[in-house]
Amino acid sequence: MSSTNGELGMKDIVDKATYDRLEKDVTAVKNDISALTDQITDVLNSFAGTAKKQARQGYKQARANVDSAVDDLSERGGAALDAAQDAAMSIEETLEDIITQRPLATVAIALGLGFLIGAAWRR
Repeated sequence: MSSTNGELGMKDIVDKATYDRLEKDVTAVKNDISALTDQITDVLNSFAGTAKKQARQGYKQARANVDSAVDDLSERGGAALDAAQDAAMSIEETLEDIITQRPLATVAIALGLGFLIGAAWRR
C-alpha cells in the first residue's frame, strides 16, 4: 500500500502543478480578453465620435443648401411677382386705352362674351 500512497502523492503534486499552470493560463486569457475589450471599446468610441462629427457636418451642409435654395426661390418668386405685376399694369393700361378709344366696340365685345359664357353655362 505504501506504493499506492506514494503514487497518489505524486499524482496530487502533478495535478496541483497542472492546476496552477492552468489557473495562470486562464488568468492570462482573462486579462487578454479584458485588454481586447478595452481596445474594442476605444475603437467604437472613436468611430462613434467620427460618425457624429460627420453627421453634424452633413447636417450643417444640408442646412446651408436649404437656406441657399430658399433664398434663391424667394428672389425668383419676388422677380416673378414683379414681372406679373408689370404685365398686369401693362394690360390694364392697354385696356383703358382701348376702352377710351372705342367705347361702343368694347360694350359690344362685353355683351358677346357674356352671351357666350351664358350659353356655355347652360350646357
